[in-house]
Amino acid sequence: MKKFVKIVLIIVFIASVLGAGFYMYQTSTKDNEKYETTQAETKDISTKAVATGAVKPREVIEIKPNISGVISEIHVKEGQTVEKGALIATLKVIPNVANLNAAQQQINAAKITLNNEQIQFNRTKNLHDQGVLPKQDYDNAYASYKMAQQNLNEAQSNYKIAQTGIAPGLEQYATIQIRATISGMILSIPVEIGNTVQEINNFSVGTTIATMADVNQMIFEGNVDEADVGKLQEGMKLSITIGALPDETFEGILNYISPSGVDTSGIVQFEIKADVNLKQNIFLRANYSANAEIILSQAKNSIALESAHIRYDDKGKAYVEILKPGTEKYDNPVFQKTFVETGISDGVYTEIKNGLKKTDKVKVFNTDLEEPAKK
Repeated sequence: MKKFVKIVLIIVFIASVLGAGFYMYQTSTKDNEKYETTQAETKDISTKAVATGAVKPREVIEIKPNISGVISEIHVKEGQTVEKGALIATLKVIPNVANLNAAQQQINAAKITLNNEQIQFNRTKNLHDQGVLPKQDYDNAYASYKMAQQNLNEAQSNYKIAQTGIAPGLEQYATIQIRATISGMILSIPVEIGNTVQEINNFSVGTTIATMADVNQMIFEGNVDEADVGKLQEGMKLSITIGALPDETFEGILNYISPSGVDTSGIVQFEIKADVNLKQNIFLRANYSANAEIILSQAKNSIALESAHIRYDDKGKAYVEILKPGTEKYDNPVFQKTFVETGISDGVYTEIKNGLKKTDKVKVFNTDLEEPAKK
């Protein structure tokens, strides 16, 4: 029995020795935990608000007639630049039968009055020449006769206007000649020859014959989210990129922020407008889609560290782990926890105001490196 106990003890001892040796071997051959390091950089950091919208002329003018009719001629084409007063289109008036008949009756009445006044004038003139009537009676008769002639001419002009829309002698001012009200570019002509157009009046908005704008005065119109609108101020600079011109960037100055937001799919957005600084030899077409970046805050030549390498403790204080000088040669280099003062962040880099030097080597978290396998 004693012999059996001795054998068991010997086996247990041997097993213990072998286990301890195996553990020591595994510990001695285990790869040391190593970390990659990085360093801060000198960078310009800025936070931005982004607005989506379009580039448009500052003011678009609709050219409308003040008389109804049919388009007989169009004298311009889209994209053409014209001066104020240039002829855009010519209308042909469709006579109103009632108005035409009234004008004809006015002519007939004026002719009767003129004939009667002429008889009266001739009689007065004969008596005046004989010395029977004083000159005052002659002058009155002559004035009545001339007034009757003027009334006939006016009636005939009214008939001409009712028939053609043009008053004799005033062709250049005729309402059937539709002219540009500003100097600028013809953006669109939504009518064609033969189309009927309606005059603009108190009961009708009228038919648009052409739209015009001064394309040398362009603005950006867009929308920003409510999270950013409170940080905006008139006078801020914008950087505008246009989808159709990906290699060009235009500068702008914010000049309008809407006081009221609009709910778009659950997101409240506010309209903004900005003057666009145009470039020579680059033509911006109306309604180009565009994006604008507005710099909200900026830190130039600041010490910056990638945001992913910054950690925060339970109290929200930012810290990094810095490699202790002289320990980088050790199998287990020493990293020291160091609190830092942070500034603005663009989402990738964060400004470090205090607590970190450019020469410090900062621990990169969650990137344990494995030593390359031995061949």
